Amino acid sequence: MNKIEEIKNIIKEKILVERLELDDITAEEINDNEALFGDGLGLDSVEALDVISGVEEEFDIKMQGMEEEEIRQTFSSVETLSAYIHEKLTQIV
Repeated sequence: MNKIEEIKNIIKEKILVERLELDDITAEEINDNEALFGDGLGLDSVEALDVISGVEEEFDIKMQGMEEEEIRQTFSSVETLSAYIHEKLTQIV
């Protein structure tokens, strides 16, 4: 399994399903390109903060200082979020 796929699995299983306690969906049912907010998974602003906290804890990266538009783009789907995390992790190494 490549690094991006590992990141996606952590986002889906540990952050979205377990941390947010999404009981009505499994990690396997979450499409990588499905919107996290609005018409997709339907997450709200409180859950967005929980996702940010989960990302910071799981991947040990800080997400402070991001512009609103960058946040909107980064958190639009599992695909975009995993790409952002992968980029940050490769900068650290």
